[in-house]
Parts: sequence; C-alpha cells; structure tokens
Amino acid sequence: MDIKTILDRLYESRSTVHLANDPLSFCHRYEDPKDREVVGLIASSLAYGNVKAILTSLESVFDRMSPSPRRYMEVFDVEAGLKEFAGFKYRFHNGRDLCALFLAVRTMLEEADSIQDFFLAGHDADAQDISASLAEFTAAVLRFDYSAVFGCPAIPKESYFPLFYPSPAGGSACKRLCMYLRWMVRPADGIDLGLWKSVSPSQLVIPVDAHIQRISGFLGFTSRSQADWRMAREVTAALRQLDLLDPVKYDFSLCHLGISEGCDGKNRDACLKCVIIDACMGGLR
Repeated sequence: MDIKTILDRLYESRSTVHLANDPLSFCHRYEDPKDREVVGLIASSLAYGNVKAILTSLESVFDRMSPSPRRYMEVFDVEAGLKEFAGFKYRFHNGRDLCALFLAVRTMLEEADSIQDFFLAGHDADAQDISASLAEFTAAVLRFDYSAVFGCPAIPKESYFPLFYPSPAGGSACKRLCMYLRWMVRPADGIDLGLWKSVSPSQLVIPVDAHIQRISGFLGFTSRSQADWRMAREVTAALRQLDLLDPVKYDFSLCHLGISEGCDGKNRDACLKCVIIDACMGGLR
C-alpha cells in the first residue's frame, strides 16, 4: 500500500473524540465565524505543553468571554482586563501577557475589521508558501503600542508576550501560528473551519510539534533533527507531493496519533493498532 493511500485512510479516521482532545474544539463551540476567528487565535496561542493543561487553561479564559469572544475583544479594556486576569498563569505566560494578546486582537479588529484582513495586508498570494506573509504579520503585530499593558512604549525584555508571535525570519517553526492558519484556511471538513477564503490551502506550512517531528521522521519526510522552520518546510514539501493543493490536510490526524492514540515510537500495543504501521520506520521497525 502506498503512503498516500495510508495517509488518506488516516485522514478518514479523524473523529469528534480527537477534536474534543484538541484546542480547536473551542472554535466549534461558536456558530458565528467572527467569534471562531478570534477564539482560534487565542486558543492556538496557548496551545503548547500538555493537552489537558491547555484545555483547562483555555476553559478558564473563554468562560470569562461568554457569550461572544469577538464582542469581548471589540470592547476590551486593558485596565479591567489586568484586574480580571491578575491571577492567570499558564507556563511561561501570565495575565499581563494575556492582556497584551487581547490588546493585539482588539487592535487588529480596529485596523482591519477582521484578523484575516489584517493578515492579508502583508500576504503574498503568489508565493509558494506563507513564509514571508507570516513574517510580515508577526512583525506588524509586535509593532503595536502595548504601553497600556506594560507601562512603557517598548515590550519589556522580561515579557514572554513576544513568544505568541515568533517569525519564520528568525527560524522558528511557528507551530501555533501555522496551526491557527490551518484552522482558518483549510476547507471545512468537520475539523478545520474554512473561514479564510483569500489564502490558499496550498500555501500552508505544517505546524511542527513534538509529535509531527517524531512521526515525520518515522515516515521519511525529514532527516533534520531540529524542529525549526526549515523542518516545517521540508515536511510540507514531502506532503505537497501527496496533495499539491492541500498539503497539511494530514496534520490533525498525524498529530493525534501522538496526542490521542499514544504513539511515542516505543509503545508496541499502540504500534500494532496504528493505521500507518506499514509506512512507519519507527516503533516496531
């Protein structure tokens, strides 16, 4: 069986059980595309670390934004937000970082009416992928005035807020932003949302986390050892050979082999049940 057939079967095996175990699930709680766009950026921004901890943290954030996260962002008041989220802490980020994230979203909406339109201001629709567009986007966001949050024009060096907006220009894999773009851009398939019609799915770059890094190595999609932008593009190039127009369609399913199915390359029982065992060079191989 060829690798495309194997991965197509894996793609078809994605389920609502997997979605419930993913930060993307928060977007599906809202019907309005304007809410989904905002929720997606916030959810993806905090999507690092243990998935259970991610979901718990996001629950605490979105509970305070009901019933409309978009409306919450439109009227977001920094001073009130700093008080409301004073006790927030998730790994590197605290309530001040979170309020800076909210201020960034509010500013994007003020300047362009949507996050998509703000992104499109720096997007090259003719480029092979979103490398340059993503670099433009993150640079523009980091140029906003955050003095209302940090009390000074420049973002303090000790703040972890810039970690929300890494750039391909610096070599980062930009996993969370690539994941957000996948959610927004890929056609709606019960998992991804297909909200952004002006960015081509063919330009997306796969979000490289520990699971994608490991499994892509097992599948021979990369020989690199560092999870950086070069690896992300290399893996995407391999996937483009399987689906030129939608190379990251397999990302969710591949990632959940690790997140939801227990794949670590060492678990014999997980390997024996795995859909991709005939193509995988890890695990039992």
